[in-house]
Amino acid sequence: MRGDNGRTILRAILIAIAALAIAVPLWVVTHPPAIRHAPKLIVVPKRVVPQAELPPVEPVALVDLPAEDAKAFNDTIPFSTAPNPAARPFRFAGGAQDLARATDCLAAAVLYEAGDDAVGEKAVAQVVLNRVRHPAFPKSVCGVVFEGSERSTGCQFTFTCDGALARKPSEAGWSRAQQIAAAALAGAVYKPVGQSTHYHTDWVVPYWQSSLDKVAAVHTHLFFRWSGWWGTPPAFNRRASGVEPVERKLAPWSDAHKTGVAGDEAAAAIEDAAAAIQPTPPAPLGGDASSFLVTLPRGAVPETYPALAARACGERLYCKYSAWIDPAKTPKGLPLEPADIASMTFSFLRDRSADYEKSLWNCQQVKRPDKNQCMKVQTFVTWSPVVTNLPKVDTSKLPRPTLDLGGVRRKTDVIGTAPVTEQKTPPPPQ
Repeated sequence: MRGDNGRTILRAILIAIAALAIAVPLWVVTHPPAIRHAPKLIVVPKRVVPQAELPPVEPVALVDLPAEDAKAFNDTIPFSTAPNPAARPFRFAGGAQDLARATDCLAAAVLYEAGDDAVGEKAVAQVVLNRVRHPAFPKSVCGVVFEGSERSTGCQFTFTCDGALARKPSEAGWSRAQQIAAAALAGAVYKPVGQSTHYHTDWVVPYWQSSLDKVAAVHTHLFFRWSGWWGTPPAFNRRASGVEPVERKLAPWSDAHKTGVAGDEAAAAIEDAAAAIQPTPPAPLGGDASSFLVTLPRGAVPETYPALAARACGERLYCKYSAWIDPAKTPKGLPLEPADIASMTFSFLRDRSADYEKSLWNCQQVKRPDKNQCMKVQTFVTWSPVVTNLPKVDTSKLPRPTLDLGGVRRKTDVIGTAPVTEQKTPPPPQ
């Protein structure tokens, strides 16, 4: 009995082994393992740009790699062993409106690039301000942040062209980002990233990465600076313009840019009005293509004068535009006489080499809301003829006035001789 049971069990085991011998190879054949190919990573040869050549700013283009492969590759890139000095404090030098626009541009960059993470936001803010100081980038905060944003690809900060700005940030997150931006624009420095001008998350590999030095890691972001002279402190010598453009994409939640958009629309309306009033710009003076002496067209209101001047000056780097309401008082040439200057209604001067542009009105002829827009009142004195043969006066008997300067008295002769100084005894201590 026991023998029969043993033979039955043995037979079952043999049948099972035979079945597995057939099933396992069959399953392996029908379910081949996925073959993972090594990623094809294109590495751009490293080139150190010499000081005499401005380094190119390449658009953001990523190597086609899975996130885990990208991270593994990034881990193989060593950090630079060269010194990593902190950037100098940044001090914004523009007006209040420009500062407000710069603050919101920088706040948008730190919030959308680093998320609601205070440390990451400070690092991103430092990179933006490093770029503002570097001659390879625009010289305004908003210009740096929104560089290339008019294109669907090629923007320097992806949130400006990938539709991310359609998502309005939370009030708390936006407020914190504004505080970090304001501090950075007032001189706060995030030292660990040094002179970095580039960064990316560790799960992507940009093509530009191999041509820069890896200098810092902040959470999941890696920070880079240019190799050679362009990554050293002396390269960051450019002064920011202090003039910040209006960004329509920020207008939905930035009061500074919302006001700017409204101002731009008003300016566009004024430019249209100026073009309608004077379709053909006036000609410059003969022999001086940068100077205009014109009679203001009939119907032009004071708000349109700058637009008329800008249309006349065109793209000239230097331009002087002087205008009069009364055609009878408009001079025919230079130099201007005192009476010409006194009767002038409006003047405009542009000198782009000095970043200067100024419009002034004669406020005795037209009213302006801001006195800083008014020309200085010109006062001209007519001198009477010199009278001769006056009687001589003995100046030695005239009194000598004394000017009390505290501890020293200065006595000066009325005829202009050198001052005589004498010591005055100081008062006793209290």
